[in-house]
Amino acid sequence: MLAAHTRMEAALTLRHGEQALLTLLIPLALLIGLSTLHLGVVDSVIPRILALAVMSTAFTGQAIALGFDRRYGVIKRLSATALPRWALVSGRVLATLIVVALQAVVLGTTAVLLGWTPSVGGLLLSIPLLVLGTLTFGAAGVLIGGALRAEIVLTLANAIWFVLLLAGGLAVHPEELPGPVGTLAHFLPSGALAQSLEATLTQGAPPGLQPVLVLLVWGAVAGALAGRTTRLT
Repeated sequence: MLAAHTRMEAALTLRHGEQALLTLLIPLALLIGLSTLHLGVVDSVIPRILALAVMSTAFTGQAIALGFDRRYGVIKRLSATALPRWALVSGRVLATLIVVALQAVVLGTTAVLLGWTPSVGGLLLSIPLLVLGTLTFGAAGVLIGGALRAEIVLTLANAIWFVLLLAGGLAVHPEELPGPVGTLAHFLPSGALAQSLEATLTQGAPPGLQPVLVLLVWGAVAGALAGRTTRLT
């Protein structure tokens, strides 16, 4: 039952045109553009693009999907079936992880074609970070999508996406941002995920403690608030 629900959620995400644009095409275009327009070499660009892809799928995509599923009564109907509540939640989480994994493969392959030469150790170290980032942004997505009206979710989730893209140092490296904004980037989940991925994928080293703690704190706070405010009907 869990496997069937996971497959359905993943298929619905992959078939959604707007979701595909947000979660894959935009990160892919930025990866190719930033790597070929001399704004940065691919080695330094790919960690930030992977962080962007995780944020797009787990936060913005999940928030909008949950908001509209609540609006059209999809969650209410699923809750009335034999599908247990734990399977309903777990299926969405696993589907998001599957989509993120597919994104990582596509973006990583493209980066290799552009000249990226990652180490095996760095790739292995990046896997738990991608999972942690997905869960952190997923909790934030459920917080937004599970409590607000769908129209508000659509506007708010996209606005937060732009803020985290720019202030989080994804479009421009944090070191190139103005002083206070560059400092703030390290304490935003997008900046923390990009910073930790940069350590593993570029330097082949374990991530620092700070970015991991930043992700854990954001995930714990968002998850706790989502548990109190999410309405499935």
